[in-house]
Amino acid sequence: MALQNSQAYSSKQEGPVSTTSGIGTTSSTVGKTGRGEHDRFGTAELVIVLSHFDMGVIESIQTFPRGSRRAPKVVIRSEKGNYLLKRRALGKDDPFKVAFSHQVQLFLIAKQFPLPQLIGTRHDNNSMLQWNGSIYELFEYIKGINFDHSVPLTIESGKALGLFHKLLRGYVAEYEPSTVTYHAARSVEVSFNTIPRRLAKVDPDNASRSKQIKQIVDVLHASYDTAVAQVTGLGFDDWPKQILHCDWHPGNMLFVDGRVAAVIDYDSARIQPRIIDVANGALQFSILAGADNPDQWPDHIDLDRFKNFVKAYELVPDCTLSHTEIQAIPSLMIEALITESAIPIANTGSFAGIQGYGFLRMVVRKANWMRQHADELVQAVER
Repeated sequence: MALQNSQAYSSKQEGPVSTTSGIGTTSSTVGKTGRGEHDRFGTAELVIVLSHFDMGVIESIQTFPRGSRRAPKVVIRSEKGNYLLKRRALGKDDPFKVAFSHQVQLFLIAKQFPLPQLIGTRHDNNSMLQWNGSIYELFEYIKGINFDHSVPLTIESGKALGLFHKLLRGYVAEYEPSTVTYHAARSVEVSFNTIPRRLAKVDPDNASRSKQIKQIVDVLHASYDTAVAQVTGLGFDDWPKQILHCDWHPGNMLFVDGRVAAVIDYDSARIQPRIIDVANGALQFSILAGADNPDQWPDHIDLDRFKNFVKAYELVPDCTLSHTEIQAIPSLMIEALITESAIPIANTGSFAGIQGYGFLRMVVRKANWMRQHADELVQAVER
């Protein structure tokens, strides 16, 4: 279907339009649930929203309880194919930011990068539907397997990141993306001040641990600040910037026959030096967890997966990292680990259902290990 109108693309191109125009401006209260539960679509909401898309006769609709609890999703089987419908979570529903994310995805689709196709609306072929104060997206549904913690799939994930960066190098979107990442983030500094109060509020036992909690927070704060200073000292602020994914982790990958079939979730896309993505991906694909008790998680990372992720990234033409960029990886991994842990614990007192006090103790151990083995990590990549 040819484009009819767009603020960002000419009418000669194919595919849905990425614009900020839409329907309705009133706030939505349908399908809300209590805290801790997944938000849900209301029946009337689904009927109205789905009427804006041309998918033929609908055969079934099933809840898809993955990802953010505040962003409900359903898988739809219809005579024209299988689709995933998503309502953007509050705080992730700025139409201009969504338009930027969609521009990036449409550009990548045109370059044959593996990701789900955005489905345009019935009448204006818009890549987003705005209705009743909410934003909805419809994607083709891609079936694949999850990351199996193997080195081969780690390698494929590293190569996919290299291709992502190569394709987007020099690409300029119409909408202005964010530049805020986990590096030197103001929100992390704020979280350090909030965590003791939050932990005391959610668990009375933490009141008796106030001294230990403060010590843990102080250690993490010092570790974070040291990592920031090391990265900044390497010249990070002067490195070339480009569009990044900024959420490159196994949960955002689908695999088929040992290859990356789809990279999903472009909500965090922004502009920064490429090493932000590389370091976070290296952390996410090498970190070792374990049982529900984080005290039992190992301090170290999987060195084979770490090394192979970064080396696979460099296999992509024009993605060879400089020595200085590689030197920054261990410190950026520490920043990423602390950021990803501190912010949710400051907000809720827990991380993915694990109580915050024990989780932060584990983060201290892992951050210490990465700092102590920084030279080994750099040498593993450069050998």
